[in-house]
Amino acid sequence: MTTSKKYKIEVRLWIEETEGPFLGIGKIWLLENIRKTGSITNAAKEMKMAYRQAWQLVEEMNQRAESPLVEKLLGGKGGGGARLTEAGEKAIATFYEIEKRIKDFAEKETRNLKF
Repeated sequence: MTTSKKYKIEVRLWIEETEGPFLGIGKIWLLENIRKTGSITNAAKEMKMAYRQAWQLVEEMNQRAESPLVEKLLGGKGGGGARLTEAGEKAIATFYEIEKRIKDFAEKETRNLKF
């Protein structure tokens, strides 16, 4: 079996739902940044994204998922914030598991490419 040095198969994953694209790497990064920073505002800043856009993406994911991925925390002494729900954590893990399997398959197929 000869390894192809000239060609490489690249894949990009997104998960569709009846209304169209539901979850892709950009939304996964947003969820990860919410986890890291504890807020939608700070997650948006980390990604150089407008807060309004981040908030809309979170709202859209929460409405279209079977259960919300992000839980908003009301203000108080330390202010408000946001955190991932169990469903949000599962969405990240599932996305990366599927992506790894697909990329592993693409890497195996790359070894057989000849044109």
